[in-house]
Amino acid sequence: MLEWENLSCQYFKMKQKIKFINKDKTQFYSVLKERVDNYFIENKLSPHANVTMVIKTFVMLGLYFVPYVLIMTQGYSLLGMWGCSLIMGLGLAGIGMSVMHDANHDAYSANPFLNKLLGLSLTLVGADINNWKTQHNVLHHTYTNIHNYDRDIADKAIMRFSPHGKYKKVQKLQVLYVFLFYSIMSLYWTVAKDFVQYYEFIKEGHNKDSKVVKTMSFIRLIFWKSVYITYAIVLPITLLHLTFSQVAIGFLSMHLVAGLILSVIFQLAHVVENTSFPMPDENGNMDNEWAIHQLNTTADFSKNNWLITYYVGGLNFQAIHHLFPRICHVHYPAIAPIVEKTAKEFGIPYLYTDSFWGALKSHVKVIAKLGRNETTFAAIANNMG
Repeated sequence: MLEWENLSCQYFKMKQKIKFINKDKTQFYSVLKERVDNYFIENKLSPHANVTMVIKTFVMLGLYFVPYVLIMTQGYSLLGMWGCSLIMGLGLAGIGMSVMHDANHDAYSANPFLNKLLGLSLTLVGADINNWKTQHNVLHHTYTNIHNYDRDIADKAIMRFSPHGKYKKVQKLQVLYVFLFYSIMSLYWTVAKDFVQYYEFIKEGHNKDSKVVKTMSFIRLIFWKSVYITYAIVLPITLLHLTFSQVAIGFLSMHLVAGLILSVIFQLAHVVENTSFPMPDENGNMDNEWAIHQLNTTADFSKNNWLITYYVGGLNFQAIHHLFPRICHVHYPAIAPIVEKTAKEFGIPYLYTDSFWGALKSHVKVIAKLGRNETTFAAIANNMG
């Protein structure tokens, strides 16, 4: 079975156990995996990080920490410090997409210690590794776009991302306010989300650790949050003699930039036209094998734009990432044609949009349809490929 299918629903306390059924007995994934494996063998390449990835790691970490050091040491004007804060926002998002993401998927290196070490970059920018792995590696990657299972498309406040979500009249206007909510995602994650998820994942059965381990996890959560708040807020106030309001403006600006980038990049992969939002039958069965489900619920964009590919850590090749999460993203552009060709041979859709703006336009259309609760959207919702 596939890596993610092996994550049995015994780990979750859900209404139903989800099972992906290969009703057509297709050999799609086995053929695709063999071809991708052969690509690395024939080209004598490691599926993990290369020199380009190592250099990028320093670039992304530098994009965040160099402006911080400049703020703390150079005595810039308030405007100069604000500009550095905006750059830090780009770096924060860059670390999330291009460094910690690969490391926490065990894709960065064959060495578990190195993956764990680089994965800690997530804690350095204010988030918790354990919660992220549960929500992203397990729930999102296993149950992509399945309502009530994939938390990434769950209803949030007054936003609706799935046609199966609860409809509210105010959502008629969500196309006007959704990007504002996107921008505060990183801030909410830092100050509240991790604490909420810590208790929710225990209550829902995702965290089955002993009480001692759970307690230690919570202590680590508090510790790393304290480290983050100390260097991001307390030290600038104390050492630079800035007011809380002045530091708060820079802190908020940084997170608004990072939140908007991270949210948009994710949404362009899953909440766009032609991606599906399938639901299990009464027995919890999904009418497709896991790999085909991933291609039906995930879309790529801007495959030929090297700058976007570089900055977003290959997340514009999201379909490739979902099929091969343990392959470093620097290899995605080379793997994409193999996936596309194999999918075509098996009659499976490989979804992609040529440009970032085309994908963004598609996302806005879907958000608007969800806000209007259009019945015609059910065709997309029930598209099982």
